[in-house]
Amino acid sequence: MALIEHGFPAIVVAPSGRMLPEMQRFIKTLNQREAEVVAISDDAETLNLARVSLRLPGATPEWLSPLVAIVPGQLLAMHLAHVRDYDVDHPRGCVK
Repeated sequence: MALIEHGFPAIVVAPSGRMLPEMQRFIKTLNQREAEVVAISDDAETLNLARVSLRLPGATPEWLSPLVAIVPGQLLAMHLAHVRDYDVDHPRGCVK
C-alpha cells in the first residue's frame, strides 16, 4: 500500500468466493488513493468498482479460479510493467 499513489496501476484478482468482500474493500481503498484499478472478476459489483474491468467466466468453481484468473493476471502485470518501462526485478521502494 505504501507505493499506491495517483495513477499507480493496481491489478486486483477478485473472483467470487469467501474473499470477495475483502477484495471489494481493498479496491475501495485503492480508489481513495486514486490508483488505476484493473479488476479481474466474475462479479459485476466488483467490476464496477474498477477503472478497467476484465470479466472472468461465470461458471468457474472457486478451487479452479487461480488457473483462470491469477496466472493471466500475472502475465498482464508483467507486460504492463514492461510497456511502462518498469524494472520488474527491482520494484520501486522494495529492497530484496
